[in-house]
Amino acid sequence: MKASKPAATSASKAAKPLPARAKSAASPGLRQRKQQETRERLKRAAMGLFLERGFEATTIDDIAAAADVSRRSFFHYFASKEDVVAAWQEDAAAALVAGILARPADESMLTAAENAIAAAVKRIDPTEAAAMSRLKRDNPALQARDQLKYEKLERALADGLAQRSGHKSDRLNARLVAMIATGAMRVGGESWLSEGTRDKPEAFVKRTFDAIRAILA
Repeated sequence: MKASKPAATSASKAAKPLPARAKSAASPGLRQRKQQETRERLKRAAMGLFLERGFEATTIDDIAAAADVSRRSFFHYFASKEDVVAAWQEDAAAALVAGILARPADESMLTAAENAIAAAVKRIDPTEAAAMSRLKRDNPALQARDQLKYEKLERALADGLAQRSGHKSDRLNARLVAMIATGAMRVGGESWLSEGTRDKPEAFVKRTFDAIRAILA
């Protein structure tokens, strides 16, 4: 009977590290959340300063200070100021693709794209969107990034539309609709700005897609 005590004690000691291992397994999730929060804080601080002061007048030190992080921490998340704008655009594109995937199955590809875009622009501040568009228009480096953004967006939309369909035979149609939708966003956005942003963005989306359907009819 006495010999059993060391075994029980040994088993007890062996069991103690388990909570530590469980905590260790959970810690990467916590780190990831904190990193995401810091990234979002940097992005919001940067966009706010860009709109307030202008892109060129805003320094990386300004962004880091506004986000309450070090300059070194900024470079842990972004390689440059241009990368902050690109990240903002990529997040918007990801949300748009998610919106397309959530559209009802009985909608055509073009209608699904239109409704997803209209829903996406409802969530943005028109004044902020107009200011950001002007910011990109007046900066050559951001213009180049904007061109790349539309190319990536077209590919993402095509993938989203094809995934929504589920038929390989629809991939060509998905690419064509993605091209049309991306062009609608680009041309429509430029027209919205040139007309003084009088219409609500979602109303302008409808006008743009109505024009597309009239051309295709």
